[in-house]
Amino acid sequence: MLLFHALSQAWKDGYSFSKFRSDIVAGVTVGIVAIPLGMALAIAVGVPPQHGLYTVIVAGLLAALFGGSRFNITGPTAAFVVILLPITQQYGLSGLMLATLMSGVILVLMGILRLGQLVAYVPYPVTTGFTAGIGLVIAFLQLKDLLGLSVVGNPIHFPEKVMAYASALPSVDFADTTVGLITITVFIAWSKLKTRIPPHVVALVSGTLLALLMNHFGSSHVGLLGEKFHYQIGDLIGQGIPQVLPQFSVLWHNDSVNWSLVVELLPAAFIIAMLGCIESLLCAVVADGMTGKKHNPNAELVGQGLANIVVPFFGGIPATAAIARTATNIRSGAFSPVSAIIHALFVLAAMIALAPMLSYVPMSALAGLLIMVAWNMSEAPHFVHTLKVAPRRDVAVLLTCFTLTVVFDMVIAVVVGLLLAGVLFIQRIASLTTVTVVGEQHEHLDLGSDVVVYDINGPLFFAASEKAFSVIDRSSIDTRAVVLDFTDVSTIDITAIHAFENALDRLRHYPVYLLGVVPHVKTKLANAGVLAADNITLYASAPSLREHLAINHHNVSSQESTPSTVSLYTADTGV
Repeated sequence: MLLFHALSQAWKDGYSFSKFRSDIVAGVTVGIVAIPLGMALAIAVGVPPQHGLYTVIVAGLLAALFGGSRFNITGPTAAFVVILLPITQQYGLSGLMLATLMSGVILVLMGILRLGQLVAYVPYPVTTGFTAGIGLVIAFLQLKDLLGLSVVGNPIHFPEKVMAYASALPSVDFADTTVGLITITVFIAWSKLKTRIPPHVVALVSGTLLALLMNHFGSSHVGLLGEKFHYQIGDLIGQGIPQVLPQFSVLWHNDSVNWSLVVELLPAAFIIAMLGCIESLLCAVVADGMTGKKHNPNAELVGQGLANIVVPFFGGIPATAAIARTATNIRSGAFSPVSAIIHALFVLAAMIALAPMLSYVPMSALAGLLIMVAWNMSEAPHFVHTLKVAPRRDVAVLLTCFTLTVVFDMVIAVVVGLLLAGVLFIQRIASLTTVTVVGEQHEHLDLGSDVVVYDINGPLFFAASEKAFSVIDRSSIDTRAVVLDFTDVSTIDITAIHAFENALDRLRHYPVYLLGVVPHVKTKLANAGVLAADNITLYASAPSLREHLAINHHNVSSQESTPSTVSLYTADTGV
C-alpha cells in the first residue's frame, strides 16, 4: 500500500488519547521551529517569505497524510537553495512552481516503479561532498543580509557573487551586523544548554527584540522583513506576511509558460526530484534509527511527490523531509504522522494570528539563523574527519563533488561525482579479477606437469576480462590438456565472453576442460555458442575431472607401450 502507509502503521500499533496528546506537543514544538525556517528559506531562494509558510502548511500536511514515514517533517529545506535560486532568478516564481510540479510527478513515478531502494546506491562521498558544498554556498549567500551589504546587480554564479560581495564590503551596516552576530551567538549558546526549547526560536526572538530596541533608541536602523517584502492578493495590499489563508491559483497560466519552458526546466525538475528523494529517504532512515520503527521508501516517495504536485497550486515551493525538524519532532515525543499534521496546522494558525508581528523580524536575524542551519547541515567537523581517514579515491570523489557544487552547481557535482565514483569502483573491482597459472599446486587438482590449470577468480566483465584472459596461452609443446577453473567466477558479460573466445582460439589444438561453471554463467556461454566447440568439455566437480584425465592418461600410456609389428619389403625378393 503506497497511500496512507505511515498512518495505517501507527493505527495498527495502537493509537490512544495519550499518544495523540504527545503528537500535539511534538507538532506544536516543531511548528515553532518551522515558522522562521520556512520564511528564511523562501527568502534564500528568491521568493517572498509567505511562500515558505505555504510550503510548510500544504506540503507538510499532504506528505504526512500520504507518506511512508511516521516521523518525517516536510517543508522547504536548505539543500534546495543552490538549485532553486538560479531557477527563480532566470524564470521567476511561476517557473519555480512549474519545476516543483514536474519534480512531484517524477517522485510519484519513482515510488510507483519501486525505486525507493536506489538511494542506497548513491556513494557516501558524493552525498557528503555536495551537502558540505551546499552548506558553504548557503552560508555565503546570507552575508548580504547579515552584513547589510548593498550589492550591485544580481549575479547568478558563485564566483560572480564572491566578486560582487567583495566589492560591496565597504557598505557594511553596523546595526544589521550586530543583530546578525547576536542571533548566531544566542543560537550557539542555547544549543549547548540542551533544553526542550529549540535554539531557532530563542535566537530569532533575541535578534528581533534587539533590532526593535536599536530602531527605537539608536541612531542606526536595522532592516526588517516587513520593509523589504510587499504583497498583493486581489484587492488586499500590505507589507510582510499576508494575513490570509493560502489561495488556490494557477500562476503559470501566462504567455511565458509553454512546452519549450517545460523542456528547459526538465533537468532542474529531475535534480530537484533526485535531491528530494535522497534527503527524504535519508531522513526516514535517521528517524528509523532514532525510534526503532521502519519506513516504506516507495510510499514515502509517493507522499513527497503528491505534496510537490499540489503545493504549487497554493503558492508553495519544492519541499522534502527535513532531518533537523524530524529529529526535533522525535525528541518532542511524536508517535505518528499526526504530529506532522499538527505542525502544519499550527503554522497555518500562527500565520493568520501573528502575520503582523512577523513583519518585525529583522532580515539579518533570519540570515544568522540560516548560517547556523547551513553549518549544521554541512557537518564541517565530520567533513574534515572524513578527509583524514577515507581512502584516497573516496577523498577524490568527495572533494570533486564539494568543489563542483560550490563553483558551478549541484547538478554538475552529482553527475560528475557519480561518474567518478563509478569509474573508480569499476577500476577497483577489475583489479580483483585474476587469471593465474597454478600448475601442479592447485587446491583441487594435482594432474601432473603436462596438464595446465588456469585458476580464474572474480567477476568477468568489460573492465577486467581483456587483461585477465591475456595470460591464457598454450604452456608448452608437452601440454596434454588445459583446465580452466571457473569455480570463483560469479558473473560474465558479453565483453568477457568475446575475450574468452579469443583465449580459447589460442587453445584450439588442446582439449579444454571447464570446471565448476555456475548455472547462469554456463547459460550465457551456451547462448553465445562457446560450448559448441569440439575441444570444450564441462565438469561440475574436481574428482570427476581428475578421474577422467587419469583414465585418458592411462589409455594413452598403454597404447604407447604396446610393441608394433614392422614389415620390410624389398624390391628384388618381394618378401
